[in-house]
Amino acid sequence: MTQSLLAPRMALVGASPTAEISNKVRALRKAGHAVTNLGEGELDFQTPALIAEAGIAAIRAGDTKYTAVAGTTALKAAIAAKFRTENGLTYEPSQIIAGCGAKQLIFNAFLATLAESDEVIVPAPYWVSYPDIVRLSGGTPVVLETKRSDRWILRPETLEAAITPKTRWIVLNSPNNPTGSVYSPSELQALTDVIERHPHVLVMADDIYEHVRYGGAFATPAETAPKLFDRTLTVNGLSKGYSMTGWRIGYAGGPAWLVSAMETLQSQSTSNPSTIAQAAAVAALEGGLGFMEEWLSVLGTRRDIVMAMIDAVDGLAADPPDGAFYVFADCSGLIGRATPSGHRLVNDLDVANFLLEDAHVGLVHGTAFGMPGHLRIAYAVETDALRDACARIATSCARLRRKEAA
Repeated sequence: MTQSLLAPRMALVGASPTAEISNKVRALRKAGHAVTNLGEGELDFQTPALIAEAGIAAIRAGDTKYTAVAGTTALKAAIAAKFRTENGLTYEPSQIIAGCGAKQLIFNAFLATLAESDEVIVPAPYWVSYPDIVRLSGGTPVVLETKRSDRWILRPETLEAAITPKTRWIVLNSPNNPTGSVYSPSELQALTDVIERHPHVLVMADDIYEHVRYGGAFATPAETAPKLFDRTLTVNGLSKGYSMTGWRIGYAGGPAWLVSAMETLQSQSTSNPSTIAQAAAVAALEGGLGFMEEWLSVLGTRRDIVMAMIDAVDGLAADPPDGAFYVFADCSGLIGRATPSGHRLVNDLDVANFLLEDAHVGLVHGTAFGMPGHLRIAYAVETDALRDACARIATSCARLRRKEAA
């Protein structure tokens, strides 16, 4: 009876797979098991002290009242300066909006622009929430598969063939979640050349992992293709690069007509982001990234630990990622094998569940990212804990029996 009271749109979506993994991990821990969660996209580093102190200072100063829906003047100025100095993009205050995380801004943008039958092109592997946000906003996700042999980079001819009169958006996420792939300026240019020929198509540039890269230049669509400036929403935030997931601050720059519509939606939902988090965000954006070199050194070591485990495990394969803090591993070599209890692993979810139950390591299955037969391994956890988790994964995989031996 109660199910019938839900809106039909709820049948279109499910809970976030990454959140579900975290819930399973918490349940196992509550039952007394020592579980390592390599399924959550969250750095274990503390928010830099300068940023945290700015938040504390805002509380002490009584900076706890409503602000303008799209953010304070100071925060907008800091965002504008970031875009200008780091990305060569110049935005007016009316073209900038801050929200309760980048996810909210992506949701607002799609909700403001998508009508029934509108299509959004989403390269796979993709961040788990893109398709569901598109569906909730009334649109249809059009998933384009990429290949490991292409470094998980979308090919321009694939994009060209997928664009139709119904196409409203193309989502470009670099560095990518879950693969860690980073589009080079030339690779991005090849895609923007295609998009320029289709004036009805908007570009969603999700740059949330911009600063988590292990070398190479960073490029964003509106910078690469100035002709697309008025058709691009450049989304970023502080969660990943500044280890501020819980502060819930994202920001975006784009055409004023779109930002205005997003602000209207935000005014009727969350209103402004936390004033305390906004003050901390100003300190983050103005304080520089002096901590990032050390963080990347630690993350690079952790990436190497994961890659060494994958290289040593029969049935897993992956390439070292260029950015973010994930390894996207092919686990198809484990599918079809049997657990010690005789249960056959028939897909990547079975593999992830086995490793959670047997190795007590939480991972997210590739199907959640639109790419079956894979696992996403998040290595942004304490180094010794990661090393131990990788050893447990290797031990559990060695316990699996091949099909012919089962």
